[in-house]
Amino acid sequence: MMEKIPGIEHYLSILKKERKPKYLKAKEDGTLNKKIEKVEDILKKCSLCERKCSIDRTSNQLGFCRCDTKARIFGSFAHYGEEPELIPSATLFFAGCTMRCCYCQNAPESVNPELGIIWSEKEIAEWIEAMEAKGCKNVNFVGGEPTPYLYNILKALSLCKASLPVIWNSNSYYSEFTSEILKDIVDLYLLDFRYFDNKCAIKYSEAAKYVEAAKRNLIEAKNDSSLIIRILVIPSHVECCTKPMLKWIADNLGCETRINIMDQYWPAFQAYKYKEIFRRLKAKEYLEVLEYADELGLNNRV
Repeated sequence: MMEKIPGIEHYLSILKKERKPKYLKAKEDGTLNKKIEKVEDILKKCSLCERKCSIDRTSNQLGFCRCDTKARIFGSFAHYGEEPELIPSATLFFAGCTMRCCYCQNAPESVNPELGIIWSEKEIAEWIEAMEAKGCKNVNFVGGEPTPYLYNILKALSLCKASLPVIWNSNSYYSEFTSEILKDIVDLYLLDFRYFDNKCAIKYSEAAKYVEAAKRNLIEAKNDSSLIIRILVIPSHVECCTKPMLKWIADNLGCETRINIMDQYWPAFQAYKYKEIFRRLKAKEYLEVLEYADELGLNNRV
């Protein structure tokens, strides 16, 4: 059944052993090492995410994400709660994030690097190989957010021999530089599309210009590799964000795009600060979104 899923053909072809993961090819032709050098250099004036703090992380300066140059992880396991075509997924949760969603279900570990355990790149590589031996279908870099740890991830892949496809599981709030580095490395982008109104993005996630960054990165991801878009339906935000996001996807990425419309929202972390989202999603809100997706022809859904 998975062989017929449009939008993720590249990823599925790796599972069927029809081609190698991109990162292995990049290792062979030297592309990976060149990318590592570029990212190592950019850490001296960091612009990995859309904030572009421009701080020197190699000198222990901390930007918004508060990440230094060490990989800090707060979770590592075979994940069975992802999309069906991805499980079991060897998932690494990096501590620290480029956004600050007041309703984050993984907080505080997801937003505080100090709550993560330091892993060397060699340890990450060996863990990935071990998870492949246990039957995982892919390696899934998430968080928090993987973007601040791009150098560590690439370095670990340079030491890794696993034939697993690479998943970039992100909030979509990363820079043009990071987008370019990810090309020829990532086999499947698992990207959030959270807001379609920057006022909402700033209010609930402290993420200025989120909409522009997300649109840009979704287009680049679709052009580069396999893509699954996650849309978390937020209470009271069906009209301002969810529906416009779906319309934009249909108009700009095509109705064959693989999407996951999620009803898992619950008022976690600091959602209590905002009355309009301090509740569970109503069934009628979720059904309204599903009906609208049907009207648009967005039927390639998880």
